[in-house]
Amino acid sequence: MTSGKVSCDLSVIILNWNTCELLQACLQSLFEASETISFEVIVVDNASEDESRQMVTHHFPQVRLLVNPRNLGFGAGNNAALPHARGRYLLFLNSDTLVTKGSLSALVRFADEHPDVGIVGPKLLNADGTLQYSCRRYPNLGAGLFRNTLLGRLFPNNRYATDYLMKDWDHATVRDVDWVSGAALFIRRELIEQIGGFDEDFYMYCEDVDLCWRATHAPLPDPLRSVLGKGAQANWRVVYFPEAVIYHYIGKSSDKVPTRMTYEFHRSQYLFYKKHYRASTPIWLRPLIPLGIMLRAVGTMLKFRRDYWIRKLRGQEKGRRRKGSSR
Repeated sequence: MTSGKVSCDLSVIILNWNTCELLQACLQSLFEASETISFEVIVVDNASEDESRQMVTHHFPQVRLLVNPRNLGFGAGNNAALPHARGRYLLFLNSDTLVTKGSLSALVRFADEHPDVGIVGPKLLNADGTLQYSCRRYPNLGAGLFRNTLLGRLFPNNRYATDYLMKDWDHATVRDVDWVSGAALFIRRELIEQIGGFDEDFYMYCEDVDLCWRATHAPLPDPLRSVLGKGAQANWRVVYFPEAVIYHYIGKSSDKVPTRMTYEFHRSQYLFYKKHYRASTPIWLRPLIPLGIMLRAVGTMLKFRRDYWIRKLRGQEKGRRRKGSSR
């Protein structure tokens, strides 16, 4: 997937869709981070209709700008940068993030010290400094039933959602995890070359879960296993690394099209189930999984419509749309 000569420590790949102001702040944070490593920044624009491309060209001439002719989605959009990336490592970074000083150097240093770690996830914080649960266990049936559903609202402290979000741990220490958020996903170049980039069948959502799944199921190269010795595990590791901190303003692009993103989220859930779980699912249960995902999607869409009409009746929707269009 990657090509060309390695010429820097890190390639930061930022996918953008109509987030001009957020993208500008994100880029500013990168170039003010006083890093001790060499890095390049590649912005991939997914056919934005705002001033994003002009802003990058005018304010950040050192950034490599790639323009997709249409919105390819998250996975394919990010993959478009891979042939141009020249870093030993790659960081897929959302445009609605702010990188704190020293975080990029900390990620590279940690990966250099742990050659069997294929993917690293930094600590993600909300705008108010509270923790985002950005590393999680692989999804299962219990999480699907109790995560963001009526059952979950009736039983907010249920063990299924708690286990899925890893709430039994304070997220203050380095730890091996199942998967980390694609909002800020740091990956070793050798791993990308081994397993490929994001699966482009996932238009939006679950592509990060899928990438981490493929990483943790991919064997370490024989030369690396020989260096690490007999005690090394057989496959690549995915690690949460809280010493690198990034602020993430969740959903600023996807919030613009909630119905479409609800559809894509649940479609991706089904694709992930079909790709990784279906073969091991009992035959009698297989028809119930897609039915449950469909009902969950319909319930979410109905909730969006209900909330829309409540705002409209209260006279709030017009002001909300004006505020959204000013971004």
